[in-house]
Amino acid sequence: MAFVKISEQSSEYNDLEKKSVGEILHDINTEDKKVALAVEKAIPQIEKLVTQIVSRMKRGGRIFYMGAGTSGRIGVLDASEIPPTFGMDPGWVIGIIAGGDTALRNPVENAEDDPNQGWHDLEKFNINDKDTVIGIAASGTTPYVIKALEECRRHGILTAAITSNPDAPISAAADIPIEMVVGPEYVTGSSRMKSGSGQKMICNMITTSVMIKMGRVKGNKMVNMQLSNAKLVDRGTRMVVEELGLPYEEAKRQLLMHGSVKKAVDAYRGIESED
Repeated sequence: MAFVKISEQSSEYNDLEKKSVGEILHDINTEDKKVALAVEKAIPQIEKLVTQIVSRMKRGGRIFYMGAGTSGRIGVLDASEIPPTFGMDPGWVIGIIAGGDTALRNPVENAEDDPNQGWHDLEKFNINDKDTVIGIAASGTTPYVIKALEECRRHGILTAAITSNPDAPISAAADIPIEMVVGPEYVTGSSRMKSGSGQKMICNMITTSVMIKMGRVKGNKMVNMQLSNAKLVDRGTRMVVEELGLPYEEAKRQLLMHGSVKKAVDAYRGIESED
């Protein structure tokens, strides 16, 4: 059976320019409701991936996201949220986009078409067989990502792929393909819409569940979050108050002294923190 790019098929809607703003918004919302259902069907594959990532990260492995255009930006975005949310060093989850950081804001011509550059970009990080590389491509046909995944597999590196099309070439290049079939986009071929939303949901699921299993969450709280602004200092202080029963000002003093909720609570209780 021939491979079909469902994500690039014609929209189920037409004459968009003739619709009212309200009609457009309701249409987009109707389409967006399909995304969570598509992601739900991919949970078994996501679970398989997360389980293997956790065992590797406990041995010092890292997560790499790779993509081009919107897909690359989604990976970089998710990676950039890990240090402030979970207090992890930026080197644990890394986002790589075809064309480099310039491509985060401006398209870089032909960057995604170079089949060799992806692996070269990974080599800069001294990638090894403890690491995991997750390729993201809505179309499932991006040469920059596919060739990098193939090289990773040759070197014994765990690979996964997130795509919007079933049986895509990128799926064949990955150990664990994650196919969330969201259907045609509202604006034909605009993968920044449903495909992008689904990609971010899956990335959220991967890194959040990994971080929980790595001990970066206690109960339901971000006890290792970076105290980067007044709002987060207040939130952390209230966590310390709840955990230790201290007055607010004393809890805040302990928090600022030790740098995180977990470290403050452990120090107060005489427990040596792991990090």
